[in-house]
Amino acid sequence: MPDHKSVSSSPAGPAIILVEPQLGENIGMVARAMANFGLSELRLVNPRDGWPNERARAAASRADHVVDAATLFPDLASALSGLNFVYATTARERDGFKPVRSPVEAGRTLRARALGGQRTGILFGRERFGLNNDEVGLADEIVTFPVNPDYASLNIAQAVLLMAYEWQKSGLASETDTAFSVAEGVPAEKQVLQGLFEHLEAALEARGYFRPPAKKPKMVDNLRAVLTRPGFTEPELRVLRGVVASLDYFSPKEPRGAGYPERKAKADREAGSGRGATDEGDWDD
Repeated sequence: MPDHKSVSSSPAGPAIILVEPQLGENIGMVARAMANFGLSELRLVNPRDGWPNERARAAASRADHVVDAATLFPDLASALSGLNFVYATTARERDGFKPVRSPVEAGRTLRARALGGQRTGILFGRERFGLNNDEVGLADEIVTFPVNPDYASLNIAQAVLLMAYEWQKSGLASETDTAFSVAEGVPAEKQVLQGLFEHLEAALEARGYFRPPAKKPKMVDNLRAVLTRPGFTEPELRVLRGVVASLDYFSPKEPRGAGYPERKAKADREAGSGRGATDEGDWDD
């Protein structure tokens, strides 16, 4: 399982700076997106509907710590105080000489600068038309998203979510890490797998599967190749043995619960397991 402490030695994440956001609901959804990926510093430049805003809190979905800690600024210049490096997000091509980065590259740059002790931020513009050129001019670099050019506009919370995700991902030991994983099982010992082979082969033989008889060796080889490839664990093989047993020993004429099929009783006697081995999950070789 990935070591999520690798998200890491927790340098301060970038401040999220919203320039003249219009709707309290959007601010709340931004706070939620920030909390999803470990960001907490929200700076608001002259929000249209004032601050604090109860609609923002309602939309934050328990990210109240982000909403409560949000700081209000009268203009963008003051909102950038204390920061060493700032990205401006935009979906439009701009005239000028600022480098333009992808979100992946920007996330890695923000992480590297934060680990170096720098304070960083990301600017997001108004819902209707984003950032103006003067505001972009206050940033160090531009970050833009690889969106469909015919529909390039992102909801502000979506844009924040994308950048917060890239920030979080850049701190993982591996960028393919996930929050949880299923433990890999140990492949079953070969004699257990052999027991499945023999059980299945006998069941298929009884039903005339191997036709014509001359092709049986090749058909058996093919079955074994299919069953060997996955590296089944012992519990998985017990499940398969149970499936085969149910198909092999029980039928509409002799359903489970309607008696004890003689073929099953004989197999149990030969295995020395007694009548108690009727459960699908109880197979011992």
